[in-house]
Amino acid sequence: MGALRQNFLEENHHTWRLFTCIGLHAGLIHLIINLGSVIFVGIHLEQVFGPLRTGIIYILSAFVGSLAAALFITNSPAVGSSGALFGLLGAMLSGVLRDWNVYTHKLAAISFLFFVSTINFAVGLLPYVNNFSSIGGLISGFLLGFVLLFTPEVKPLVHNKAGLYEYSTKSSVKSKLKLDRPIIRGVCLILFVVVLLGSLGAVLGGINVNQYCKWCKYIDCIPSKRWSCNDITANCETMVSNSQMTLTCMGNGNFRVFPYTNISQARMKDLCTLLC
Repeated sequence: MGALRQNFLEENHHTWRLFTCIGLHAGLIHLIINLGSVIFVGIHLEQVFGPLRTGIIYILSAFVGSLAAALFITNSPAVGSSGALFGLLGAMLSGVLRDWNVYTHKLAAISFLFFVSTINFAVGLLPYVNNFSSIGGLISGFLLGFVLLFTPEVKPLVHNKAGLYEYSTKSSVKSKLKLDRPIIRGVCLILFVVVLLGSLGAVLGGINVNQYCKWCKYIDCIPSKRWSCNDITANCETMVSNSQMTLTCMGNGNFRVFPYTNISQARMKDLCTLLC
């Protein structure tokens, strides 16, 4: 109900799914891992760079991740909620690299980023979790990190309470940040705008990268005996009686009775997809 799918986006022009897929998860495990990672990473970023800049990176990375997922879209439902998380991870990485001399726990931060990214990317190899959304969000967050996270909010912190971004004194941080890098910020801003507008134009133009890259699908889903990475062909038989509607998937025989009959064709296709 709102996930990305090729026939809905290209044939029915449901562009609103680019926004709804951001808030969807492919099950309870995906939800717990994703939200837990977002909260933990977001705390560290807000602690040093403030909620405003962190929120901007979160929202823009989620949207760019959604666009990246749409560029590699298949006829199987896909959710792109991980784009926002990987945007924060990319911003955290750029913040560490940019202000390398400021923070005392550099190796711990890099190790943490690698660990969280690996777990979430592995989850993305399962069906319905779109890894291209994660890649798009990571690129977006990394570029926006260089644009927005150029100066930490220097304020006194309790010793050993600054986490991965612990620093000593206000004066030492200011002295290390005297030489700003406006050129890097400008270049990264231009690159982000190019990525955003280029991806948006390609999606609205109906470009599907899978037509030119046959092996790219294995980045998003690895075939297994327990699930299939093939496109889903949803074909259902509809039976209406009194105030009930029965949908039966012609492919696997699954059926469900719904206590209503007056629904749109798009909603009926969504329900059929869930059954099949």
